[in-house]
Amino acid sequence: MSDTQPLIENRPPSVATLFLERVETAPDAEAYRYPVPSASGEGPDEWRSYTWAGASKRVFGIAAGLMSLGVQPEERVAIASATRVDWILSDLGILCAGAATTTIYPSTNVEETAFILADSDSRVLIAEDAEQLAKVRERRGELPNLKHVVLIEPGDTTPEGAPAASGPDHGDPEGWVLTLDELISRGSDYLEKHPQAITDTIGALRSDQLATLIYTSGTTGKPKGVRLPHDCWSYMAKAIAQSGLVTDEDVQYLWLPLAHVFGKVLTAGQLEAGHVTAVDGRIDKIIENLPVVQPTYMAAVPRIFEKVYNGVATKAKAGGAAKYKIFQWAAGVAREYAKVTQENFRRTGNATAPAGLKAKHAVADRLVYAKLRDAFGGRLRACVSGSAALAPDIGFFFSGAGIHILEGYGLTESSAASFVNPGEAYRTGTVGKPLPGTEVRIAEDGEILLRGPGIMQGYHGLPDKTAEVLEDDGWFHTGDIGELSEDGYLRITDRKKDLIKTSGGKYIAPAEVEGQFKALCPYVSNILVHGADRNFCTALIALDEVSLTAWAEEQETLKGKPYAEIITSDEVRAMVDGYVEELNSGLQRWQTIKKFRVLPRDLDIEHGELTPSLKLKRPVVEREFGHLIEEMYAGTREA
Repeated sequence: MSDTQPLIENRPPSVATLFLERVETAPDAEAYRYPVPSASGEGPDEWRSYTWAGASKRVFGIAAGLMSLGVQPEERVAIASATRVDWILSDLGILCAGAATTTIYPSTNVEETAFILADSDSRVLIAEDAEQLAKVRERRGELPNLKHVVLIEPGDTTPEGAPAASGPDHGDPEGWVLTLDELISRGSDYLEKHPQAITDTIGALRSDQLATLIYTSGTTGKPKGVRLPHDCWSYMAKAIAQSGLVTDEDVQYLWLPLAHVFGKVLTAGQLEAGHVTAVDGRIDKIIENLPVVQPTYMAAVPRIFEKVYNGVATKAKAGGAAKYKIFQWAAGVAREYAKVTQENFRRTGNATAPAGLKAKHAVADRLVYAKLRDAFGGRLRACVSGSAALAPDIGFFFSGAGIHILEGYGLTESSAASFVNPGEAYRTGTVGKPLPGTEVRIAEDGEILLRGPGIMQGYHGLPDKTAEVLEDDGWFHTGDIGELSEDGYLRITDRKKDLIKTSGGKYIAPAEVEGQFKALCPYVSNILVHGADRNFCTALIALDEVSLTAWAEEQETLKGKPYAEIITSDEVRAMVDGYVEELNSGLQRWQTIKKFRVLPRDLDIEHGELTPSLKLKRPVVEREFGHLIEEMYAGTREA
């Protein structure tokens, strides 16, 4: 089964061309908003703006500054920084210099940072602060081709434990460390001598030239560099605009990691649409920022929606039995309303509901949903969810509450946005339809194959690995299992490699079971279902510290106790057991969770158990907590 969308022709040759066109078309329009903390460090941030013309001054300064350092077309310049406006301006500067951006998460450890810089042969690193600089100082001997480090936030760059130095380099080679402002100043001088340098460089760029090298945060082994040429992003920009997903009237709130392909594709879409983007990668500021930014659309990963849902449920429960009962009733109404209206829209083109359900929905809206929409800023037209599967029950809840979550699908190797749900016609539980110009085919074993301009050139320096997933005729093997509806909507059922086959021969999609549990239990943070080659399924369950501590305060026996004591208590085990029983009541016999263990702490990026986009690294978790898994199967006879 396959689906093909019409190809988008006449794409600009490069992202730099897109940027130049946007600056020329709307120089005085607002492009980016960014927060500046108050001088005292107390009180709310001040939000400032760049127009497209204002942004271009810094972008061209960065581009010319890199040229002055000798950076050549397609040579790599790395960025190791959290999401902030300087990340975007630096990326655009790199591209306008004809170079290619290597992305590095700021949370990446010293060893992996050095590996990525060496493997990519990056010549310059744009680092956020002294912490990122320290990582490369430690491995400088292994990075002979890294000629310069440019600091966004200079601060004190003295290595920890070393005496303060009087000069700017602290023992670094002369000129090895520059500030971003110094780079831009160099660029201004360079442009005085070579006024056509940037326009000539952009004019010479070809669509097949490398634009971005994104390293996959693989669950095993070294990360692989995914080569994405300019044409991938030019195509994505045009396809997103053609899908009708965004307009020039939108205000986007962008907090996703820009080192991840999901965050990166949002910057390409903005160049074509020309809307405003408010940029702030501080996750702990999301709740505070939403009412200030008042976005019309926002992209997020499922974990954020799960946390919001669990937070609302926990708050309602803390308000007493009556409030919690109202919330549960309203959540049920939201799900029913969403299912009915989505089905009616599918059949008739009108999102209608019976009069009785509409009346209940109106009451629930006044009591619950309106407050939830206000928390998102009050103007949210749609959210895009990607990077992992969203539990349908959570999707239906938000849909019924008037917060429309459009699930999408893509991979680093496909420039992120291969599928997205189409506006009003979205269907919760699917990832929508392919973007214009993307072809999809379902192989005999159920694997999803993709072909189109968004597909990578290959893995950097790894032809054998490339050949394993990319066919000569352009079809890319995603490793995901899915099915297409007759009208072209894709539903992902699981990762091909994550499907569990029990010793009894039954196949189980763990993500499906995990998603159902997340929709049932308001205290869960992460869950991993295990059962490959076993005769029954088990689960490792991590609980959210904030919501669990709030729950514990309501329990006479746990009130005032530390989290470490709460998490190991019989009361917590009994509470989780109740939710597991509820889950099992809706599963096939072979899917049910026979045993579980509550983990002593939450899973996190620092321990390597989650990727920076908050996806579960199953092999890492199973290795870290293997003793608990073996404990659950101890004494049982494996068939």
